[in-house]
Amino acid sequence: MTMQNHLTRVDDEWEAAAPNLFAASPEERRAAIALIRELAKGEPITSAQLAQALGSSTRDADAFLNESCWAPVVDTDPDGRIVGFWGLSAVPTPHRFAVGGRTLWTWCAYDTLFLPELIGELAEIESRDPETGEPVRLAVSPRGIEAVEPAGTVMSMVHLGSADLTSTSGLIETACCFILFFASQASGERWTAAHPNTRLVSLDEAFAAAKRQNARQFVKPA
Repeated sequence: MTMQNHLTRVDDEWEAAAPNLFAASPEERRAAIALIRELAKGEPITSAQLAQALGSSTRDADAFLNESCWAPVVDTDPDGRIVGFWGLSAVPTPHRFAVGGRTLWTWCAYDTLFLPELIGELAEIESRDPETGEPVRLAVSPRGIEAVEPAGTVMSMVHLGSADLTSTSGLIETACCFILFFASQASGERWTAAHPNTRLVSLDEAFAAAKRQNARQFVKPA
């Protein structure tokens, strides 16, 4: 099966794995984007800060963080501050994600492709090929992939039917840890051969899937 045939299912697989996140109410979608943009400022945030961004009460912000369909993908620190949400992280991971001079990180390689559109800024990404240790660098704007080094970079995907979306740790351990950048097709093939349930996709195809996913999750149908 070709990369493209694999990739046309990625956004469908996400929806099948987490249908509630695609059926969120308009208010939940607005709150999710507000949380992503607040976290993109580069620091952990409190529910009071989210409430201010939403123009709502802290009680409403707490309800979104703890009771909404998005609650399982909210990551907090021991002080209760939000340090991660739906792939964006204020604490280090293998995927460095810089926006507007602010350094953040993402839970997986795919996150780096859909988050720039939601944040509304160009992101500079740096990761490493887990097979060779070679650095991989990208510049991703809301419109597309503006630059990539090495040119032959590809991305792995895990089949999402086995992903655990009941908690951030579950999502990271069962999905994100298998969604990585590779500096070449050859290194990606060696890695996927040793990791069942994974396959390779091209960056252009992955970005197209990310755009479709954003539209399905965050843009209210006409």
